Amino acid sequence: MGHAMARKRSHPAHSSNRPRFWGRHAVAAALDNPDRRVLRAWATREGAALMNFPPEVPITFADVADLGRLVPNDAPHQGLVIEVDPLEDMWLADVLGDAPEKAILLVLDQVTDPHNVGAIFRSAAAFGAIGIVTQDRHSPTEGGVLAKAASGALERVPWIRVVNLARALEEIAQAGFWRIGLAGDAEIDLKDALGPPRVALVLGAEGPGMRANTREHSDALARLPIGEAVESLNVSNAAAIALYAASVA
Repeated sequence: MGHAMARKRSHPAHSSNRPRFWGRHAVAAALDNPDRRVLRAWATREGAALMNFPPEVPITFADVADLGRLVPNDAPHQGLVIEVDPLEDMWLADVLGDAPEKAILLVLDQVTDPHNVGAIFRSAAAFGAIGIVTQDRHSPTEGGVLAKAASGALERVPWIRVVNLARALEEIAQAGFWRIGLAGDAEIDLKDALGPPRVALVLGAEGPGMRANTREHSDALARLPIGEAVESLNVSNAAAIALYAASVA
C-alpha cells in the first residue's frame, strides 16, 4: 500500500502551505518517496554529499548558520533543508479496502502536538500499522517538526485526514475492525480487549483524552496496565506500547 491511491489535490504555483523538512532521515525518506515532490533544497556540501538529489532539484549551498535561519528555533537540520509539496490526500476507503486479514489501524482523536504525532508515525511504521486516521481540523499540519520526529515514517505510513471522526469510526467498523479506545478509567487491560485480527487503536489527546462521542464509537475501552508511580503515559509512548501489544496478539 502506498500513496499512489491518494485522491488528487491541486497546489498553487507559489503556496505558503509548502512544508520544509530538515534532518537526514526526513530528507532521505522524502527523496526516496516517488509520490513526494521535492521542489528545492538548501544544504552544506557535506550534507548534500550524503543525499541522492535528482538533477531537477535546485540546491543552494549554505553554511550551518544560514541553514539555521530556514528552520524554526534553530532546529537540528544536520546540514539539510528541503521544500516539498504536501502529499496527496488519502481516501479512508482505499486504505480499508486494501487491509490484510490481520491489520492495525491507528485513530488519533485531536492529538495536536507535532512531536507526539511524528513519534506515533515512527512507531506505526515500526509495528506495521496500515495507516493513521486524524480529524482534519484538529491535527498538526504536515510540517518539518512532525517529519523530523517521524524520522522518515511520514513517507511510509498513509495519513488519512477526515472531516468527521465518528463517521470514520463507523466506516472502520464496517470494514471489520474491532475498535479499542485507550482510556485510563477503563475496567479492562488492553490485552483482554484484543482478539479480532483487525484492530483500530483509538487514542485521545493528553489531558482530556478521547471525546465522549469517540468513546461511544469504540467497541471496547481498555487501559494500559501501568503502575501507580505515574498517573499516565505520554500519548506517543502509549501508542507504541499499544501497537506492540496488538502486533503480537
